Amino acid sequence: MPTLTPLFRSVRPKISISLLAALAVIGFTAAPAAAEEAAAPVAPVTNIFDALAPGAEQPAQYLQDVSDVDDEILLPAARDDDDDPERKWSRNYISVAAGVLSTPSYNGSDERRILPAFYVRGRYDGYSFSTRGTNFQVDLIRHRRGQTTDYKFGPIINLRGDRTSGIKDVQVEALGEKKLAVEVGFFTGITHTGVITSAYDQIGFRFVALKDVSGRHGSWAASPTIDYGTPLSKRAYLGVSASVNFYGKGFGRYYYDIDALGSAASGLPVYTGAGRKATAGKYTLGLAGAYALSGDLRKGFVLIGGAQYARMGSRYADSPIVKDVGSANQWLFGGGLAYQF
Repeated sequence: MPTLTPLFRSVRPKISISLLAALAVIGFTAAPAAAEEAAAPVAPVTNIFDALAPGAEQPAQYLQDVSDVDDEILLPAARDDDDDPERKWSRNYISVAAGVLSTPSYNGSDERRILPAFYVRGRYDGYSFSTRGTNFQVDLIRHRRGQTTDYKFGPIINLRGDRTSGIKDVQVEALGEKKLAVEVGFFTGITHTGVITSAYDQIGFRFVALKDVSGRHGSWAASPTIDYGTPLSKRAYLGVSASVNFYGKGFGRYYYDIDALGSAASGLPVYTGAGRKATAGKYTLGLAGAYALSGDLRKGFVLIGGAQYARMGSRYADSPIVKDVGSANQWLFGGGLAYQF
């Protein structure tokens, strides 16, 4: 998605979605990274938000979790000009972005906060890497120069910091802050360039799976995402995306259930529905765009922005921290400036 899902990672211990890696993701998940070096006048813009890794939530005070913010907030693709026709692998590059993200104070909250965020993405000798919200990932399948179908697979490490700090609701705060969870897993997917509007638009599918290794929620999170993006001109790019976040029983129990002690401390009713079985915890739709100040999306400064709408799944939406003092409707907004070296 332009899942702004992927937007940025925040500047403090509490990291957030991609260039907006939390815009990373806002989802700014807008465009998938595909054949970035296909011989074309306009190279496709890849996403920044990449959200999403699914279900990432954040830890420190400014660690806004955009890993489940779907992915991709649009950053310019590697430049094609002055290319070496003898080179086997796609060009080396690095892109950085910084901006701000407006997000709920926790997944399911109706209170908002503004966070700084940043994103880094690059490629070396055909291998790609990026920050995506509060996670770091490396694509182990090398990208060949000029290829139009790009297969992806690699490891991810993610920090989930939801409800670790910055909780604005008094009753939810009374339940106690959660501890930062460390998750590891993998991502896989495929992106194809040249499908509908031109030889340069992209459609992609991505699947991410994570497992808690820190003993916090002790469970797993997984998310399939589909996204589509197209350059409108040499200066402008637009992308859309959709994803579903699935969570294991332990995840729902840790973040959304309320036991008798928690009920007594907060005044919220006892709830055990989220931890009864694995389920779809969140559905997201994202929109993201980019505009090149340099006149070319492939190089220089690029303005990026996006929005993501998410709806909490029924078992999660019925939790008192969502139903009674929060909202099942979740919006994220972000914007910033990216630069590609």
